[in-house]
Formats: sequence, structure tokens, C-alpha cells
Amino acid sequence: MTKTNTVRVLLVDDHTMFRQSLRAMLQGYPNLAVVGDVSNGEEALAAIEKVRPTVIVMDVSMPTMDGVAATRQIKHRYPHLVVLGLSAHVTGYHRIVMKEAGATDTFSKDKSVTELYAAIQTAADSASEVEQGRAAAFHG
Repeated sequence: MTKTNTVRVLLVDDHTMFRQSLRAMLQGYPNLAVVGDVSNGEEALAAIEKVRPTVIVMDVSMPTMDGVAATRQIKHRYPHLVVLGLSAHVTGYHRIVMKEAGATDTFSKDKSVTELYAAIQTAADSASEVEQGRAAAFHG
């Protein structure tokens, strides 16, 4: 997918400055398009149909609807979407609950944008391979 197609990213974080900064940095990658940024899980659910993301970068701890609840609902409604958890305090607990909710991984906010970009690419490539396998099985 990422070799020829643009990875469409939805950012979900309750800290506006962080979200805007992350958007600006990720927009520098030619094969990524940040198609939206919202401040909580409810807004993420509402935005999905409109912005059609490939990957959702989801903060774990937010008011209104946290990342765990939002990820659970997103994966139930849109099982093909990739969710990467994001947290300032990644613990074993955060990783476990996000994984149980359906996130591919949970990423620490103290990592570099380059590392987040690599995680987004890996997740998008992996999702693409799964979809191609399903299509081949269906048509095979």
C-alpha cells in the first residue's frame, strides 16, 4: 500500500498544540496525508466516514471518550482500520488494554516523529498485506 498509495492518517489527542505540531511534522512525509485531527474518541468516530483514514493515531488518555473505548468501537465498526495507541506514559497496562481493544501497538510520546512515521508505515503495510491476502483468497 505505502509503496504507491498515500497513507491517510487521523490524529486523535486532547492536547491541541501537540496535535497541531504532530500534524505539521507528519505532513513533511510525501506518502502521508494527515486527513484530520480531533480531540477525543467521540470526535474520531464521527470523523472516520468523512476523512476515511488508513491509520488512526489514538491518544490513550482523553476526556469524553478515551482511546481504549474509542479503539474498541472503531475496530468493531471498521475492522480494517489500523489504530496505533499513543501515550505520554506507556506502561504494560496501556499496551495490554489498547491491544485488547484492537490497537496494533501503543507508542510512547517521548519517541521521535521518525519512529512514529516508521510505525505508521509498518502498520499500513501490514494492513495492506492482510487486505491483499483476503482479496486473493476471495478471488482464488
